[in-house]
Amino acid sequence: MIKNILFIFIVLNSTYLQAQKLDPLIVKDSIAQKKWVDSLLNNMTIDEKIGQLLMVQAYSNKDEGHTDFIENLIEKYHIGGLVFMQGTPEKQAQLNNKYQSISKIPLLIGITAEWGLEMRLKNTYRFPWNMTLGAIRDDKLIEEFGAQLGKQCKRLGIHINFAPVVDINTNPVNPIIGNRSFGENRNNVTKKALAFVKGIQSENVLACAKHFPGHGDTNVDSHKALPVLDFDRDRLDSIELYPYKPLIEKGLSSIMVAHLSVKSLEPNEELPTSLSYKVVTGLLKEELNFNGLIITDALNMKGASDFAKPGEIELLAMLAGNDILLVPEDVPAAISYINNALQEKIISEERLNYSVRKILNAKYWAGLSKFKLVELNNLQKDLNSIENELLYRKLIENSITLLKNESLVVPIQNLDKKKIAYVKLGDAENS
Repeated sequence: MIKNILFIFIVLNSTYLQAQKLDPLIVKDSIAQKKWVDSLLNNMTIDEKIGQLLMVQAYSNKDEGHTDFIENLIEKYHIGGLVFMQGTPEKQAQLNNKYQSISKIPLLIGITAEWGLEMRLKNTYRFPWNMTLGAIRDDKLIEEFGAQLGKQCKRLGIHINFAPVVDINTNPVNPIIGNRSFGENRNNVTKKALAFVKGIQSENVLACAKHFPGHGDTNVDSHKALPVLDFDRDRLDSIELYPYKPLIEKGLSSIMVAHLSVKSLEPNEELPTSLSYKVVTGLLKEELNFNGLIITDALNMKGASDFAKPGEIELLAMLAGNDILLVPEDVPAAISYINNALQEKIISEERLNYSVRKILNAKYWAGLSKFKLVELNNLQKDLNSIENELLYRKLIENSITLLKNESLVVPIQNLDKKKIAYVKLGDAENS
């Protein structure tokens, strides 16, 4: 089966389209950007170019062995970026500075901080779930939230936040999306996503809409298996795909492709959407005209890793049209497979250069041409400022929704004569 898929990719890649109308990664001073990108790209070896495609997970709560492992991947295999997982902001900042200082090309640093850095890092601020934000009518507050989160990412040396979730949560038993979604209304989800993206990208932090083509109506977690979406194209256009076109038109910088089985988009039901040329290139690039960064969901997730072995899966992801291969299980194997594919003319160096240029453009967009180390002084103070608390209160106050008031209980009268009891919902300290 893998050989058949590779043959299809060879044929399709011969007509690979690069020209797009809107490029969200190009800055106003495009001449300076091109000069910087060309100066790096024109002096890279093949292995260095391949390395740029790979974004590896790094932790700030592990021992020196893990740090040495990451350093080796940077120095020997020239990886292009890191996605930080669990730890603390202080340790992450220290490691960030250490890793950047030994990398020949500035690293693109990512994190998944959907409701704030607290999603990954201890002693940082936690904002409300997207489901709560979805109840807010004033979308300017969502934009303000995106901007505040962007400032925090920037302060910690993070260039891309793998958010927002734009899945429309039409399945109430969805085991993985749920309250990470802005809700079940496609128009509201789209408006909230647009506001968040505008806010975070105003701080020069790349936003990443996910999980394309849509993970909201699934009953399987793609970390554990391959979910199936058994819907026709009309349904997908009206629900799952609905938010993406407006986001693309407004300059969304990146999109994460999910590991899903969607027969109406990819006839091979065993092939995840993240590895499908029809989905990544045919639908996302050519039909939806997206020219930003295309990033796989983590390739160590069972929804993808069950399909092919390490190395092979990264090659398939690249052939499908992805630019960044997120969390490869075996970096040396990935580089070896892609290198062999280049030598065997399965893929061209022009195709490789295309993705590397996009990644370098994104790095320039995020300020990496003028890279500075993360300032360690006052880090906790800056990340846990009073602005967070004030914004949190505004978000919560504006999310309160009155569903019914048949007996006119609200507003409550004669408060001075009543006893009030408060019920805490959730396990968060600031809930």
